[in-house]
Amino acid sequence: MAINTDKNSYTVIFAAVMVVIVGSILAFAASGLKDRIAENERFEKQQNILYAMGVNENVDEGSVNFVSTDKVEGEFKKYIKEQLVIEGGEITKDDHAYLIDMKKQMAIAAKGETPKLPLLIGEKDGETFYIIPMYGKGLWDAIWGFIAVDKTMTVKGVYFDHKGETPGLGANIKQRYFMDDFTGESILKGTAFEGITVAKGNNDPLNNTKDDNEVDALAGATITGNGVSAMIKESVHLYEDYLKTVSAK
Repeated sequence: MAINTDKNSYTVIFAAVMVVIVGSILAFAASGLKDRIAENERFEKQQNILYAMGVNENVDEGSVNFVSTDKVEGEFKKYIKEQLVIEGGEITKDDHAYLIDMKKQMAIAAKGETPKLPLLIGEKDGETFYIIPMYGKGLWDAIWGFIAVDKTMTVKGVYFDHKGETPGLGANIKQRYFMDDFTGESILKGTAFEGITVAKGNNDPLNNTKDDNEVDALAGATITGNGVSAMIKESVHLYEDYLKTVSAK
């Protein structure tokens, strides 16, 4: 018997069958790629952390080039000497601390509960770096990054990224010229852990002044800049007790 393809019921049944078939194919593909996706996410975090401490493949003043994926695990093991998890007053070592989801931990902290905070200790050219993961909110969606400081709480480097900031405006937080401005700034103001403000009225476009806890804002990206300021300040506050022990050494 011929099937009447003009009936609405045929269209509904056909669509339902196709949804099941396509859904099954996508689920199978996702399952098969799960390990590869996890590996790529791990490599990306390692690249970002190394970039914050100045380990990269930049070739000119404007480029942002990470350590390549075929070398990043080896470089990560070379430069990252220790990984800590700070939970309240307890500090434990964990070789996979860098994989802790900061989004979840910031949500836990926002509820007044005790988060598990990862902190990485690196060494480069005889200098020790303390690398803090960060997570915050920009104009449209999440922003995140890493900030590396030395024992004097001077910034040695940063890396920022975003999920959905405006191209050419807020998205420029991951541009070299913006990130480089943070190097040499201090997260201390006197003895207080102040963080660094992305200031619209900074009046220091070349960022020559390094003792004001400020960098020049991005044009047309005030809310994103405020988000970066808040992210740094909140992260510094969460790690303050540990950082005090470092700066006192």
